[in-house]
Amino acid sequence: METLSENRAFGGTQGVYKHASTATQCDMTFGLFLPEEARDGPVPVLWYLSGLTCTHDNAMTKAGAQTWAAEQGIALVFPDTSPRGEGVADDDAYDLGQGAGFYVNATQAPWAPHFNMWDYLAEELPALLGEKFAIDLDRQAITGHSMGGHGALTLAMGLPGRFRSVSAFAPICNPSASDWGRKQLTAYLGEDEAVWARHDATLMMRETGFDGPVLIDTGTSDQFIDLLQPEALAQAIAEKRQEATLRLQPGYDHSYFFVSSFMEEHIAFHADALYRD
Repeated sequence: METLSENRAFGGTQGVYKHASTATQCDMTFGLFLPEEARDGPVPVLWYLSGLTCTHDNAMTKAGAQTWAAEQGIALVFPDTSPRGEGVADDDAYDLGQGAGFYVNATQAPWAPHFNMWDYLAEELPALLGEKFAIDLDRQAITGHSMGGHGALTLAMGLPGRFRSVSAFAPICNPSASDWGRKQLTAYLGEDEAVWARHDATLMMRETGFDGPVLIDTGTSDQFIDLLQPEALAQAIAEKRQEATLRLQPGYDHSYFFVSSFMEEHIAFHADALYRD
């Protein structure tokens, strides 16, 4: 693992690191904020998954999350959104290929050799963090924005017992029924829609739900709200009688201004679950 940068921030350290990934067969970069408490031992961790076109850097620099994570004594992980580099498949469109991994393990050409973001986030990166840093892997929570909100919800429900809480900012809620999903799931996983189900938060909610609290915020002025389909997930949550808070925030759009406006509340929400005995 290579240290690309480390900066003092809010009493802790904001680092950026690169390592050779076996899951994606390329170098991967991630950001990690460690609060001051990590000097004395392992701290709880909140994963933040970013959206389309983003890297590890977007939320790390725009979301204002470190302020509140430092206050709560929580580590923040900012993974990349896809494999990258020479030899990694890509597409001219912004919503497919590099920057648009959709947090799945691709089975179709040309994506299958590198686009294994599920395994990277579910297995490889947590193991690396636990080995190299003062991270308590028994106390994990997860959040994300847009495509990353989709990933946060599907990973939380697809890995029972892993995360104590899950939240999302303007998540893609029902990708198998949306243009932000059908295109990508077909490209990465093939045309069998039954295979898509474990990567659709609405379908997963109906089938399994989540053993813990859920918090979701979406702006009423989100320019992509028809693609996000929050109403589909809301109906599934009601049918499942899932413990959840879903909020439509008046006047907010899809930007990081929206994300940063509610970041404090999301981190406090996760802190409550992470520190609960």
